Amino acid sequence: MPAYKDNERGTWTSSFHYKDWTGKSQRKMKRGFATKKEAQEFEAKFKLTADANMDMLVEDFVEVYLKDKEAELKERTKNNKRYMIERHVLPYLGKKKMNEVTPSDIIAWQNEIRSKNYSESYMRMLQNQVTAVFIHAQKIYNLANNPCRKVKKIGKSDVRRLEFWTLDEYKQFISTFDKGTRGFVMFEILFWTGCREGEMLALTKKDIDLENQKLHITKTAYRVKGEDVITTPKTEESIRIVDIPKFLCDEIVEFYESLYEFPEGELLFPVSARAVETMMDRHIVKAGVKKIATHSIRHSSCAYLIKQGVPPMVIKERLGHKDIKVTLNTYGHLYPSEQKKVTDMMDRMFMEENENVPDATNTKDGLPQ
Repeated sequence: MPAYKDNERGTWTSSFHYKDWTGKSQRKMKRGFATKKEAQEFEAKFKLTADANMDMLVEDFVEVYLKDKEAELKERTKNNKRYMIERHVLPYLGKKKMNEVTPSDIIAWQNEIRSKNYSESYMRMLQNQVTAVFIHAQKIYNLANNPCRKVKKIGKSDVRRLEFWTLDEYKQFISTFDKGTRGFVMFEILFWTGCREGEMLALTKKDIDLENQKLHITKTAYRVKGEDVITTPKTEESIRIVDIPKFLCDEIVEFYESLYEFPEGELLFPVSARAVETMMDRHIVKAGVKKIATHSIRHSSCAYLIKQGVPPMVIKERLGHKDIKVTLNTYGHLYPSEQKKVTDMMDRMFMEENENVPDATNTKDGLPQ
């Protein structure tokens, strides 16, 4: 049935059959259009989206892409993707058809992004969003030509400059807190375990095994649209057990003493990430140390372990990285160069070998006597 007018309401209804991307016949109806043209445009646009026809606009395919990824992505990740795409991609590419976007269009978009003076890592994140959309279109919906394949990526994912505190700087910072307080324990956990901020905020008494000195990280907390959300961590590898030192256990016990009849399953730190950031900024000023982001305490923890000679694989497991490559790509440059060790070894071998060579002054005709 084509678009028709509802005489009682004075609006138009779009009612039609279509085939979804699996080839199955479906029926769609939507009311409330002001004009017949709007109802017809809705039908045409919906049919393109339903079978993911590459004649559809980029902005429409983005909805298909996000829907396809719905079960795969965590809500927070999906929201971040949508935000970056809607703010930084669709204003430039959204009204173009998927099969008409060219490499030159991608280059023009990249130049616009470069002009915004974003960090190298953020530009690479934006590039990855665009690339992911077109790869999905190519692999799943048979887009003939992926315009991103012919264009060099912008930004750098492996940014060598990391912000972190030395142990002395961290001690100066933490000394501005009263021991046993919530803030003191929160930052002690962040530094001495290297856990993520969301993982720390999701902790309950049940997650801390004081007897065996272990921290069980099984969830993460974040706030979206004013609501607190508790979900599984970033990756499967993020679910882990972290050994903690006795002094940290003692500090946690001291904190527990201020929690009268506190339920085992309640959050130990019922505050937002923004509140943590505000508290940190305030104490940074008190301590007179350089300003770093809350997440950089995790970098500080890792830098401390590296200085102590802890192997990368151990750090990978402690921090919950998905792959050892993440650890090495992020922190590898902090490890002292092994080249000097190699040359020192060569010098030792050379000296040892030459110590066994007879002295030429005690030979006749070059032969030992």
